[in-house]
Amino acid sequence: MSIPVSVITGFLGSGKTTLLSRLLRHPELSETAVVINEFGEVGLDHLLVEASEDSIVELGTGCLCCTIRDDLAMTLGDLLARRDRGEIPQFRRVVIETSGLADPAPILHVLMADAALAERLSLDTVITTVDAVNGLGTLDEHVEAVKQAAVADTLLITKCDLAAAEAARLEARLRTLNPAAEIHSVAHGDLAPERLFSRTAYSIGSRPVEVGRWLEEERRHDATGHAHDVNRHDDRIRAFCLERNEPVSAVAFSLFLETLAEHCGPDLLRVKGIVEIAENPGRPAVVHGVQHVFHPPEWLDDWPGQDRKTRFVFITRDIPEQWVATLLELLDDEARETSARLARRGPTKRQEKLRER
Repeated sequence: MSIPVSVITGFLGSGKTTLLSRLLRHPELSETAVVINEFGEVGLDHLLVEASEDSIVELGTGCLCCTIRDDLAMTLGDLLARRDRGEIPQFRRVVIETSGLADPAPILHVLMADAALAERLSLDTVITTVDAVNGLGTLDEHVEAVKQAAVADTLLITKCDLAAAEAARLEARLRTLNPAAEIHSVAHGDLAPERLFSRTAYSIGSRPVEVGRWLEEERRHDATGHAHDVNRHDDRIRAFCLERNEPVSAVAFSLFLETLAEHCGPDLLRVKGIVEIAENPGRPAVVHGVQHVFHPPEWLDDWPGQDRKTRFVFITRDIPEQWVATLLELLDDEARETSARLARRGPTKRQEKLRER
């Protein structure tokens, strides 16, 4: 019996990783191998997904351009070989989480057309997350988002609690774009697996006509094998990572996110970070942001890996890396100097009276 493969796609910040992490908590998905692709050479998603480390593979090939054919095929082939040798658990399902900038057509082409993989794996379902807050604008500006929605069996509208009115307009747009897809609203990735995975094999027959054309173009496309910068999507969109060995003060952390959202919002396509806060050592904060919206930090009980450095991973449009790095450094330096200056002044009279009581 072939092993089903499910693809979770969706534009940057639409909730793919949150959905995947929640799904993997269900017992029925305990025997699942996970392939995670992130845009850029430094990723965090593979650390934040709650699953056995042995069952997660990080596919770091950038934005999934023409090189995805070989890379994805080799990754899946290696997973199967390790399974056969008993080096990893006997998984019964594969889930691929794509980069938010990924064109899904090359991925589907590999899964549907690679003869060697077809003997062992079968494409089961394609799930696309769409952000209610930014979804309409994203569909207008990014052709990748349109393709991601059009190929889906199931469309999940996320963050409806933040934009109820926009969610209704977005659903109408999605029904026009992909009339055959099931559409669900989902909060914080909370959805029962049977609503996503209990279906027959994926078929392009009920998808919009453009899907067949995109796959045919992939079939005819001759991979050039050109060198590809994994940190650059086009001339304007790129990824970079800020790392710090020292903790960040809570004040600087808050001001940093506020300043980015206020001054860079539309071009701040994605921010993910795992941050050591000076006032809360040993319990890193996980931050997620998309354009103007930053979610409240999630506090972990411990670091998810051996690397305990603070890391911010950015995907931006026309935002210089050095400007962002300098902003964080200046804010943190100023916050520390202010704290030290206040400490030298000693307690106020009011604080002294409170202590006496």
